[in-house]
Amino acid sequence: MRAMQIPSDHPLLLRIVDDLAANGWSQQNIFLPLDLTRALAAECRKRAADGELAPAAVGRGPGSEIREGIRGDHIQWIEPGQAEACDSYLRLMDSLREAMNRDLFLGLEDFESHFAMYPPGAFYLKHVDRFRDDDRRMVSAVVYLNDAWLPEHGGQLRMYLDEGAQYDTQYDVVPTGGCLVVFLSGEVPMKSCPRPVNACR
Repeated sequence: MRAMQIPSDHPLLLRIVDDLAANGWSQQNIFLPLDLTRALAAECRKRAADGELAPAAVGRGPGSEIREGIRGDHIQWIEPGQAEACDSYLRLMDSLREAMNRDLFLGLEDFESHFAMYPPGAFYLKHVDRFRDDDRRMVSAVVYLNDAWLPEHGGQLRMYLDEGAQYDTQYDVVPTGGCLVVFLSGEVPMKSCPRPVNACR
């Protein structure tokens, strides 16, 4: 796998920034190269097989709890130095962070990333990806690692656009491998639809 490094003024990153400025979200169906997508998926599956992914909680701090009726994915945080594929991904996302800071003046000092795997039937109910009294999470990004996705696999990310208008617009992101969706964390409600098969993202 070749090292993944692109400058923050790369046209792909600038397109994402323009979409965020205009619409509050962006979808890029081909974001990760195939070899990096496959390497990350293999790393996620390995960690899952080793029992390293844990059920994700809702809430924060002492009040956080595992509630599978709300959220059923299993996660593990990604840290630098764990695997070559993860380091390549983190470098790419840091370039995106720099692009957003330069052109959108967001002042993002850092970011956090994790693997998420949805067991059969798991989902994540409609929510906003930021706590109401905490503005530290400004932008959320989801990159899909699924191989040969088919409609019967499910697992689409449903975004609720223009919420509060007379008619809410629902938009489903198809979770094909290498696809990226980025959105303003506090402005775009979303949910993960049920999956009848395992999935990484």
